[in-house]
Order: sequence, then structure tokens, then C-alpha cells
Amino acid sequence: MEEYLSILILIVSFIILMGIGVPVAWALGFSSFLTLTVTIASVPSATTIAQRMGVGLDSFALLAIPFFILAGEIMNKGGIANRLIDLAKAMTGRLPGGLLYVNVIAAMLFGAIAGSAAAAASAIGGILGPRMEKEGYPRELGASVNITASTTGLIIPPSNVLIVYSLASGGVSIAALFIAGYIPGLLIGMFLMITAAIFIKKHKLKPGEPTSVKELASKFLAAFPSLMLLVVVIGGIVIGVFTATEASAIAVVYTLVLSFIYGEIKLSNLPAILLKSSETTAIVMLLIATSMSMSWAMSSENIPQSISSALLTLSDNKFVILIMINLILLFVGTFMDMTPAVLIFTPIFLPAVVTLGIDPVHFGIMMVLNLCIGVCTPPVGSVLFIGVGVAKTTIAKVFFPLLPFFVAMLLGLLIITLVPELTLWLPSVFGL
Repeated sequence: MEEYLSILILIVSFIILMGIGVPVAWALGFSSFLTLTVTIASVPSATTIAQRMGVGLDSFALLAIPFFILAGEIMNKGGIANRLIDLAKAMTGRLPGGLLYVNVIAAMLFGAIAGSAAAAASAIGGILGPRMEKEGYPRELGASVNITASTTGLIIPPSNVLIVYSLASGGVSIAALFIAGYIPGLLIGMFLMITAAIFIKKHKLKPGEPTSVKELASKFLAAFPSLMLLVVVIGGIVIGVFTATEASAIAVVYTLVLSFIYGEIKLSNLPAILLKSSETTAIVMLLIATSMSMSWAMSSENIPQSISSALLTLSDNKFVILIMINLILLFVGTFMDMTPAVLIFTPIFLPAVVTLGIDPVHFGIMMVLNLCIGVCTPPVGSVLFIGVGVAKTTIAKVFFPLLPFFVAMLLGLLIITLVPELTLWLPSVFGL
């Protein structure tokens, strides 16, 4: 009875706190405290929550997150995004409605280097938005493509969210997760481009200027140093030259040197870049700390075991369980940020899926891909707000144009869920 009371207090208190506008991090911490008070006195409960927040951040792997955030910020200001967009435009710009394809490809390239959906939405949307409007693209259509395409950077490595999943899962290989993200990320990008093609035909968008082989080669050479960061970071992790944390520090040095060479960043710009990165890091780390305290509180009250057992009593078919988990996560993603969602729900669902013989790497990619849809949906979709802000439009206007792209992402999620080989083939090739 005490067990069910803990679950009830946890869920109800969190929903009420979120409903009255309490920030997610504080809602997580306070609802964790209330849950512990079922079995522990209030003062020890508060002390325990504070201790678990500190212990939750005491992880070497988490050092990668501020470094990757800083690398993404440097990329955003250092001209790297411009060169990736120019390369994508040279590849697809001559096609009818080519700037929509450019947006998707540039988002995948940018995300594969920076690992940030917010940075991709801001940088690429800010550059391509005015170009699209000048060439007669519907503003809301451009915003929809930018918002959904930006999430591919959360699946294609390096990805901060996959690092968080590795921590929450108890040590699933970061290298395996990174390599596993490539095919799902490319698949989502392909579905988004197919959806964009339907709109291109509907709006009869015109082709861009043809690109000569010489110009394509020139744009590729200009973007080549930026693309090499991907080879250095992921290649180094996969072959074991350095860890993900060390790779993140190398990414910072590489992007900084490259930005200085490009002449886009000066020493006087560094304080503002460091301050912005510090602000983002502080927000992420507070979310991680309070999420870890909630995970511990749930474990202390045996909540994950209760939910896992309940799931397994409903069905012994692993695909039925995965579909049910997907539906729950799609709902959760509409009101919870990705980082706390991964930290809280991984310990709840992972034991059940492992019992059914599902690979933790496959489950991690599925979970992150699922929650990517949440960052594009109201009321708390961070990428949605950035995308409409950059496009100078509103959520109400962009909502209906977004729906077909949501369907494309859902279709990709379904395929990744039901065909684990798409996720696990590359890690098996590399022996991870």
C-alpha cells in the first residue's frame, strides 16, 4: 500500500507543480522530496535529496556535456554553420524547393558536429529563413522543416542526450550508442525530405540556380575542415584513442582553432561565448541533478520495479511492450524536457525491456528518437519555440504545417522500434 502511495504522491505532486508553472527542475526536486517523506522524516528527506543531487553530478562522463555545449556555441558563432549550409545548397539547391532539402541536410551535418537541436534550429533557421522568404517559400513551411530537421542532431552523434542515457542505463557503451545513431538519424532525415517534397509539389516551388562541379568541389573543400571534426571525434571514440569526455574537449579546441582560422571569432568574442555556454550548462546540469534525485527517490520506494512488473503482466510480446512505452514517452515528451525524461524513465522501462531480450542500445536510440518529437511540440517544446522565434511566426500558424512532419517522424520511430537491426547493425560491424 505504501508503494502505491509513493507512486501517487510522485505523479500527482509533479503534475500539480508543473500545472501551476513551477520550473521543471524545481518540480522534479520537490516532488522527489514529497515522495521520500512517505517513509522518511522531512529533514532527512531534504538532506537525502540534496546529497543525491550532488552525487548525481559526480560523473566523469557528464564532463562531456559542457564541452560539447561550448563546441556547439563556437560553431554557431564561428562561421562553420555557413559553410555547411553552402555545401548542402551546392548539393541540392538546384532542385525545385531545394532550400528545404538544404535545411534538412545542413541540420544533419550541423547536428552531427555540434549535437544540439537548439543550436541547429537557431543557426540554420537564422541563415536560411531570410533566403527562403526572399525566394517565395511559405514562412511556416520553412519553420516546420527547420524545427523537425534540427532534432536529427540529437540522434546523429555526438549527442549529449545519448551520454545522459548511458549514465541513466548504468553504463551502456557511449561509443555503441553514438555509432547506432547514424542510420536512424539518416532515416528520419530521409522521411523529412520526402515530406518536404510533397509540399514542394503542392506549392510549385521553383528550382534554384544550377551548381557546377567546380563550385560543388569548392564548397566541399571549404566545409571539409568542419566535416573532419566528425571524423576526429567519433573516430577517436570508436577506435579507443580517447573517451567521449576527452573527445568533447578536443572538439572545443578544434572548433575554436577553426573559427580563428576562418576569421569569424576574435578573442574579444570569447567572454560572450563562454557566458552563453555557461548559462546553458547550468540549466542542463540543474535538470540532471534534480532528475537524478527523483530517480533515486523512485528506486528507494521500489517504483521502477512495480511499474516494470505491471508492464510485463500486460503482455509478453516485446513489440507490444515497446509500442506501449512509445505511447507513454510521446505523452511525457509533450510536457517534460528530454534530459529529465531520459534520466527518470530509463530506470523504469529498461529492466522490463531487458527482461524481454531487447538490446539496451536499441532501446536508447528508440527512446531518444521518441523524445525528439516532444521538443517540437507544445507546451514545452524548446526547439519549437526557437524555430518559430527565428522564423518570426507563431506556434498557432506553424502548428498545422508541422503535423505532416510529425507523422514522418512517427513513421521513422515505428520502423526503428520494429526493426532493431537498423540500429544494431553498425555497432556490430565495429564490434561494439
